[in-house]
Amino acid sequence: MSGYDFNDPGFLFLDILSLVERLHRRLLDVLKNHLEHVGRNDLNPVQALLIYNIGENEMTAGELKTRGYYQGSNVSYNLKKLVEMGYLRHERSDFDRRAVRISLTDKGYEIRELMDGLYKKHLDELMQDDLINHENLKDLRKNLRNLERFWADKIHFGL
Repeated sequence: MSGYDFNDPGFLFLDILSLVERLHRRLLDVLKNHLEHVGRNDLNPVQALLIYNIGENEMTAGELKTRGYYQGSNVSYNLKKLVEMGYLRHERSDFDRRAVRISLTDKGYEIRELMDGLYKKHLDELMQDDLINHENLKDLRKNLRNLERFWADKIHFGL
């Protein structure tokens, strides 16, 4: 026996934090494999996620950071590369000439649809194999949102 109390809330919380971190890395690995499988070797998984998260929106790099998706230097570098590769368009804002608004090109929408198809396929497989059901998804979403809100409050109002 390992000596861990698997019912201890402290152990569970730390295990969940570790799991969230591992899941993000695993998602990047899955995306990398899928991009390679379909011959999209010009993109890395972080860039594919950026494209997916921009979606139908037109926004600034700052808005992507504010939404909590990415860190500053990471997003700036990858946005620049995505513009150079033709996945994103960028235009100066009419209201603030310092701000650059980004949106997907047709090539970017192809990647978004590719990823959307992968996500839907994985969800279908998870549900078919009874690994997760609709109620589990709702509970998981609620709990993760609560944790996100809790940490956002800690950032904004102090630890």
